[in-house]
Amino acid sequence: MAIRIGDEAPDFTVESTEGPLHFHEWIGDKWAILFSHPKDFTPVCTTELGYMAGLKPEFDKRNTKIVGLSVDPVSNHQAWAKDIEETQGHAVNYPMIGDENLVVAKLYDMIHPNASGGARTAVDNATVRSVFIIGPDKKVKAMLIYPMSAGRNFDEVLRLLDSLQLNAKHTVATPVNWRPGEDVIIPTSVSDEDARKKYPDGFKTVKPYLRTVAQPK
Repeated sequence: MAIRIGDEAPDFTVESTEGPLHFHEWIGDKWAILFSHPKDFTPVCTTELGYMAGLKPEFDKRNTKIVGLSVDPVSNHQAWAKDIEETQGHAVNYPMIGDENLVVAKLYDMIHPNASGGARTAVDNATVRSVFIIGPDKKVKAMLIYPMSAGRNFDEVLRLLDSLQLNAKHTVATPVNWRPGEDVIIPTSVSDEDARKKYPDGFKTVKPYLRTVAQPK
């Protein structure tokens, strides 16, 4: 079954590099990012996992947990983590899920439903490079899906998280290429009258449907 934005993120219990992980319980009252990889000991994934480890303090500031997933056993993850630290300069500092039976991959529609677990190659798992941003309410807020050949831009994941959290707190939208601190958009669901009450310092009307205002604090 396909997952859509706004759906409740499927819950699961798995083994991870930090012990048993009960997903919804692990999220608690925080945000979470679940990101998956085709296979352990593969080059693009190695760079991604290391970069995410370097970004973890930024996610911590945003009350957000991160968890990786690969369709290999936890014992492989632990060995791979040494390579990641050696080559990328950052030790993996978040849990990595072992999903050799493809349970989570299928729950999240990351792989063909007829795929089977066991010995597999990265080519077999080419679709498993997904990102899910999940809110404290356990709802899926955003999804990104990449092919096996293209490493993800995790700075963009961080930017997207900032936008989602800003919307959750202030009910605003963000324009193209928005960066934190830049002007935001007042949604069309907010009337001019309500906008004037909410933003007493004023806002800019470019078109009746396009109104911008300084980012709320």
